[in-house]
Amino acid sequence: MNAQPAPITALNHTLDNEPQQITAPLTHSAAFLVLTVKDDAASLAKVREVLASTDDLIKNTAIREIERTFTCNVAIGHRVWAPLVGSTPPRELKPFQEVKGATHTAVSTPGDLLYHIRARTMDLIVAFERNLMMAFGDAVDAVDDVAGFRYFDGRDLLDFVDGTANPEGLSLPEATIVGDEDPDHAGGSYVVVQKYLHNLDAWRAQKTEAQEAIIGRTKHDNIELDDAPADAQKSHKTLCTIEDGDGEHEILRDNMPFANPGRGEYGTYFIGYTRRLWVIEKMLERMFIGNPAPLHDRILDFSTATTGVTFFAPSRKVLADLGD
Repeated sequence: MNAQPAPITALNHTLDNEPQQITAPLTHSAAFLVLTVKDDAASLAKVREVLASTDDLIKNTAIREIERTFTCNVAIGHRVWAPLVGSTPPRELKPFQEVKGATHTAVSTPGDLLYHIRARTMDLIVAFERNLMMAFGDAVDAVDDVAGFRYFDGRDLLDFVDGTANPEGLSLPEATIVGDEDPDHAGGSYVVVQKYLHNLDAWRAQKTEAQEAIIGRTKHDNIELDDAPADAQKSHKTLCTIEDGDGEHEILRDNMPFANPGRGEYGTYFIGYTRRLWVIEKMLERMFIGNPAPLHDRILDFSTATTGVTFFAPSRKVLADLGD
């Protein structure tokens, strides 16, 4: 969960298998909109029509800002993939699998569509969401809509720098974009989202040294700490590092803090893009069950997962072709 975004945006719209995500300047604001689709034929047809118009919806909003930082990535869940796209789902796509440890659970919650919206300011995001929901009409229901913000110098609300482990440069597409292993879905990316709520009072009652041991990095200057022995309690950083005979398997995180102080809600919205869904699943298994069990990730003693949904973000061309 603890990693800050090397951000993502849409590519130009010319390649047949064009990915939706590439690195881009950081934005100050984001929204994570999760929708469910009604099962009747009229609703499915309407949703297919709106998905096919993704480019136009984005352009209509982006044109209102000179800097053009506005981006939106769209992803589709397993339940509606076949009726919407009309093809066999991507090889690893399936509903989010609950992970139940001895103490904490990574819950599975509903979600058919994900809109990951990013901009310099929230006004563009609100305008886009309003136009989007007007286009959908009553064909969908919103089950989650979280507004994220950039917190000081790129820290999460636990006050640690969030984002050191993301791939960059040539390693980014290798980590995030499906290739020849699933040619029918090349150019897309698996996406996992979870909303975590923090108990900040309990967290801030911990000494800095204890917090650093949990995260695996120093608090002030973000220096990586040594890993614990194989059979000992591991830090969040170590548990989320997945290695095998092929080396380390990276994912792209674009996490954002969110808050509603009037309700006492402070959290982190985790979003991970990956070429291999099993990598994120292994991270969650190690966090919630432990490695070794039952030594779960101690960040979970202060951060509770309240949602969990899996999607696949296809190439822009796949979305556009839904209108044919």
